Amino acid sequence: MTTTCTASELDIAVVGAGIVGVACALQLARHGKRVVLVDRQAPGMGASFGNAGHLATEQVFPIADLSILKRLPAMLMDPMGPLRLDWKYLPRAMPWFVRLLLNLRAQPFRRSVAGIRALNEASLAAWQRLLGSVGQSELLREDGSLLVFEKPESRPAIDALQARMRQQGVAVELWQASAVKAAAPQLSEHLLGGLFFPATGHFLDPLQAVHALYEAARAVGVRFIQREVRGGRVTADGVALLTEQGELSAKQVLVACGAHSAPLTEALTGTRVPLDTERGYHLMLPNEHGRLPFAVTSLERKFIMTPMAGGLRLAGTVEFAGLQRPPNMARAWQLQRLSQGLFKRELDAAGATPWMGFRPSLPDSLPVIDRVCDGKVLLAFGHQHLGLTQAAVTAEMVAGLVGAEVDRLPGYEWYRLGRF
Repeated sequence: MTTTCTASELDIAVVGAGIVGVACALQLARHGKRVVLVDRQAPGMGASFGNAGHLATEQVFPIADLSILKRLPAMLMDPMGPLRLDWKYLPRAMPWFVRLLLNLRAQPFRRSVAGIRALNEASLAAWQRLLGSVGQSELLREDGSLLVFEKPESRPAIDALQARMRQQGVAVELWQASAVKAAAPQLSEHLLGGLFFPATGHFLDPLQAVHALYEAARAVGVRFIQREVRGGRVTADGVALLTEQGELSAKQVLVACGAHSAPLTEALTGTRVPLDTERGYHLMLPNEHGRLPFAVTSLERKFIMTPMAGGLRLAGTVEFAGLQRPPNMARAWQLQRLSQGLFKRELDAAGATPWMGFRPSLPDSLPVIDRVCDGKVLLAFGHQHLGLTQAAVTAEMVAGLVGAEVDRLPGYEWYRLGRF
């Protein structure tokens, strides 16, 4: 069946029904806009389904630093390493990595840190407002998070990270082994300490958070259409989106489809965005409840463990292999092996389920949050590991863009499409 909606019937089409797109759709509808949400999958079934659930306001630094040059051989040679670059994807990935390295120079690096920090500093309060407005505040546990270390030789790295965090205004506490034991008694006795971040938290169920916002959006008139958007163009009246079921027209469009945003952005704006995907994996352990009071990350093992309503989620591995290659679920099961030795009693992996999803990442680690083409095209994508963290504040910013309240948006100039 072919259907066509005219721009006079629809104010904004939001392409992408992940946590960012759904939060934006809700805020836009609350500002009086007639909104339709479009995605080829049901709401929340992309990267938002499987993220680590960590409200990572402490992560104010870009996704890489200059040490990535030393790690490049291991990235290519070790298929189970925490950071993996697929040989077959290397030619496609090289331009992105070159841009990443250029952004590690002093001035652009400082710009990236400032931009990430501005969003993260506003993220917790934005989530409190958003969840409170839909009566779902209990989905977010604001009980901090912990980065632990096991080896004496890791202490200088912990001290250096603490100093860098404090320099950026991040709330951080150095915990000795006794403090770790008191707060998380089921962790191994051999842990030497860690950094506790009190102004962070975790979601009990990331997918439920998407559904809660989606139901609130529906209640204020947002419609959902399950279609694949294959292209689009700017018209005299607004925008026209090409789907497999015909053309969808609106006065404005918001591109918020994560790692899939680049082709549509180029079709609408003529700008080729250097967007790539970090393929992230998780392993969900349904029998593990009560092991941890908050999210715990291992410095040496480079993964995170988050307690959720459905069990314990192990996440954190990164793979550069593009959008088309099938997932390597051995990387997800590797997370269970990485957990061995971190607890007094090993985790129960019976009934565990692996998962892989796409994190949308730009070489400067900053998202695109912008209004272009005379306001007909809105953009909100590229949040890398921080999509869940920054979704609520991004939605407030997008609503501000529609209302032309750009002067009130935190660091708006840093997130412009024109930087590419």
